[in-house]
Amino acid sequence: MSVRVTNDPAEFKAAVFPFLEGDPVLHSVLLSNIQDRTTGVQVDPVPPVLVSVHDASGAVLGAAMRTGHRGIFLGGLADDVVPEVTAAYADWAPDADVVEGTATAVRLFAERWSDRFGTEYHLSHGSRLHRLHRFVDQSAEGGPRRAVDADLELVVRWVAEFGDEGGMPSPPEDNLQWARARISRGRIWLWEVGGRPVSMVGHQDVVFGSTRVGPVYTPPEERGHGYASALTARVTRQILDRGSAACLYTDLANPTSNKIYAAIGYEPVADFVRYDFSRARSSRPV
Repeated sequence: MSVRVTNDPAEFKAAVFPFLEGDPVLHSVLLSNIQDRTTGVQVDPVPPVLVSVHDASGAVLGAAMRTGHRGIFLGGLADDVVPEVTAAYADWAPDADVVEGTATAVRLFAERWSDRFGTEYHLSHGSRLHRLHRFVDQSAEGGPRRAVDADLELVVRWVAEFGDEGGMPSPPEDNLQWARARISRGRIWLWEVGGRPVSMVGHQDVVFGSTRVGPVYTPPEERGHGYASALTARVTRQILDRGSAACLYTDLANPTSNKIYAAIGYEPVADFVRYDFSRARSSRPV
């Protein structure tokens, strides 16, 4: 096997998208993140570190990314290529403090990373990827509308609150860029009651016939009225009407969200976990 590392999303896309196309739901995060970087929707504060593993013929066996907005993301990386990916990130991103992906791959990565750098690791988050299998509409008081430029301040605030609740906060300037780019592409929806926004749902662009819903956020004071359920259902319906599959992630620590999405017709595909690294012990020589 050989490993290729690049900071160029376009180069990475050309190399790995044909492989990721084999399961666009499982690889949704990788696909949408790289797609957004090649189209200018997402701009990184620092160059991303993008890793692919290839067999002797050059065929892709696995891919992973590390961007300025998240730690190392393994996605659906196969267990047998984890050693190569770990070694690549140890060389190219030794300051990484987060890894996320499927449970077995992430654990293998964390064990090797700990041995290499003398770090400790602990589970900080669990999520579940779902795909829609049967659509069941939901209703609530009020109705949906697409977010517009006048909603920018609100969307920025809610995106920041969403990140804080999920343990992945972002700098204000990053939230502003994120919100402005997605509003301009019509990818943010609001649910209103009496002209007052009470919930927000975003979605990614279609990539290989699959579209991921998210983020989904309702301020604490507006929860319990079914707004997020109704808005997620409306966004899902639009995705289906475009001929795309729909998928989303839920927080395993939030049984309410898992129940909501199951009611719409989403069914589990795979569980993902996130480990945080801490340098509690003295580092070993690299």
